[in-house]
Amino acid sequence: MQNFIFKSPTEFIFGKEAENQTGSYLKKYGAKKVLVLYGGKSAKASGLLDRVTKSISEAGIEYTEMGGVQPNPVLSKVREGIELCRKEQIDFLLAVGGGSVIDTMKAIGIGIDYEGDVWDYFCGKASNPHPYPGAVVLTIPAAGSEGSKSMVITNENGLLKRGFDCEESRSKFSILNPEITYTLPAYQTACGAVDMMSHIMERYFTNTPSVELTDRMSEAVLKTIIHAAPAAIANPSDYNARADLMWASTLAHCDLLSCGKTGDWASHDLEHELSALYGIAHGAGLAVVTPAWMKYVFKHDIPRFCQFASRVFDVEMNYFNPEETALTGIYKLEEFFKKLAMPTRLADLGITDNQFQLMAAKTTGQGTHTIGNFAKLSENDCCQIYELMK
Repeated sequence: MQNFIFKSPTEFIFGKEAENQTGSYLKKYGAKKVLVLYGGKSAKASGLLDRVTKSISEAGIEYTEMGGVQPNPVLSKVREGIELCRKEQIDFLLAVGGGSVIDTMKAIGIGIDYEGDVWDYFCGKASNPHPYPGAVVLTIPAAGSEGSKSMVITNENGLLKRGFDCEESRSKFSILNPEITYTLPAYQTACGAVDMMSHIMERYFTNTPSVELTDRMSEAVLKTIIHAAPAAIANPSDYNARADLMWASTLAHCDLLSCGKTGDWASHDLEHELSALYGIAHGAGLAVVTPAWMKYVFKHDIPRFCQFASRVFDVEMNYFNPEETALTGIYKLEEFFKKLAMPTRLADLGITDNQFQLMAAKTTGQGTHTIGNFAKLSENDCCQIYELMK
């Protein structure tokens, strides 16, 4: 196990009707004028936005609303939010939504006091921002952005989807009410389950030895998702299944499961090019990318893939042919994704054109660097993995 520092400063308020406490928590953290950020019409139609803003008003706090954040959030919306915050003299940000809304909020937060273009942070031209404080009312358990330091934004100019990490951008508090997710469509619930599983697997497949505790914790959360996701889809009002998924989303990406190890993240890099180019849901893209990546790299560490197969999917170990055990675990993962009605091939997403070279070049900076830590992947490696997705 490597040396590590674990920091999770976010205060989590979990449970039924928790959103009604939004105003009191904003007051606790010193908010005077808040930007309430949300996505489409569902936040309003469901009554959630009204409950949140009523709570804010009752706390004596001013607020301004900004809607229209789209899935795979875009730079132009971030820039719009920055200008609105400057104009309205906003001092606190509140995301009412899922990962796209939260990531947009974080990006706005690092851009308000920056004199240049906020995209500078995402392309490596700037660092060490001074973000405005933000908080979350979570509506979609998936990205884990409610507890993470990460944000991902797409620049429409060039369709570049890039991430940026900032410890100070973690939410001051995050409100998690599983009841809010009862009306989520089955597809969004499934995409969310794949997304959180991917966050765990990116950390699980590591070259760091002797990480038994974090391995076991990761396996427990994976098995919980495997149990809860089908249950939530079968019965959308199953509070316990929804609660397990909502908390699993947070645990998967708050860095707790990273402690003492170096993760991989190649699957996310490969998927970012897919969703940037084709506008697909991130979780759906990961359902296609992750098994293909596994099939390409599993021989790098067959014992770890055997451990994954036996501990997560209860595959019986074949000591005479460990490769068979490893591959069976990968196929079991694919079967689970299919059970959730997730795609496992590009054709399932309606993607039939071949832009593999373009995507491989973009994710490796035109071949100037490799991606991944578990197995270093060149531009050619990336092309071959995209081929496996067909």
